[in-house]
Amino acid sequence: MAKRISALDATLRALGGEMEDWNGMDLPATYPTDLLDEHDAVRKTIGMWDTSALRKIQVRGPDALATVDYLVTRDMTKIPVGKSAYCPILKEDGHFCDDAIINTMAEGHYLVASGIGPTLEYLQEYAKGRNVSIEDDDDMHVLAVQGPKSLELLDAHTDANLGELVFSHHIDTTLFGKELMLSRTGFSGERGYEVFVGADDVVDVWQGLMDHGQPLGLLPMSLGAIESVCVESGLMLYGAEANEENTPWEMDFGWAVSRKKGDFRGKQAVFELEGKDKVKLYGIVADHDGVVDHDAKLFIDGNVVGRITTAAYSKHLGKSIALVQLIPSAAKEGTQLELRGSTIQCQATATSIPFVDPGRERLHAM
Repeated sequence: MAKRISALDATLRALGGEMEDWNGMDLPATYPTDLLDEHDAVRKTIGMWDTSALRKIQVRGPDALATVDYLVTRDMTKIPVGKSAYCPILKEDGHFCDDAIINTMAEGHYLVASGIGPTLEYLQEYAKGRNVSIEDDDDMHVLAVQGPKSLELLDAHTDANLGELVFSHHIDTTLFGKELMLSRTGFSGERGYEVFVGADDVVDVWQGLMDHGQPLGLLPMSLGAIESVCVESGLMLYGAEANEENTPWEMDFGWAVSRKKGDFRGKQAVFELEGKDKVKLYGIVADHDGVVDHDAKLFIDGNVVGRITTAAYSKHLGKSIALVQLIPSAAKEGTQLELRGSTIQCQATATSIPFVDPGRERLHAM
């Protein structure tokens, strides 16, 4: 696959970003700022980052609805224009292979924003012989603007009444005079927005947000800070928390599997796998004063019962935390575990997730 280059690449490097590849595009793994300060910006003010490495796929035509509806486990006939749906993408055997947000743009037009899996290939495969076009749209860039002051920043510079935009909805509008789409979505657990904008305008929009956001406390976010925010908020990342060995049931993603819609990829297999969980997505608090090893195994009485998927240190909680996969019998509040990593061994306690805002009230706030 050819290297993908964000139109913001030079801008992010000029901020001191040490770049690392994600999904074929270089993004800042670190900035000169302290990771914990970046993390706090999302929780207290605003964090902003380039998430253009997502695959943005335009699906258009009379058969667009049928195409995206077969791709995902949710019933896309229930998602009206201006709304989006977060969906698991399954293989025919009912196991994960990706996740995506499907935006209903207009009748016969959907925008699919997916991760590292084969979503584009699946759409191209199902589109054969149907009246639908599939376009891999790398011109479209996506900025995540997340945190409690994100509304204050954006609403002051758009012609829309952004305060009326509810979670998982989007609108076409302008920002700093540039035409774009604003979506009430994001991967932080906080109130936030995603800005979908063309390559020609994204640098100007980024700079406008930096200029007006920094007085409010805005900081650019590195991949490391994003990861720690997602652990604290208990957010599953495909490729880390879930892989092709896992099912939606194991990842507490069953709410996104429709029992009433027609056929979809992996439908028969995924329902046959219900109730046969080998692991569960859960959390731990480790008896340690830093980030534990990402490769650590978890034990009870000398037997392996789980593994760390993503670890972080929460300054907010003053705790070493991690998302983990545990066997179902161990995925219970208070279960005592022994953590053994390549450099760190300590005790840990199983705990439910998310670690902060368990009711997701910040995410859905009006």
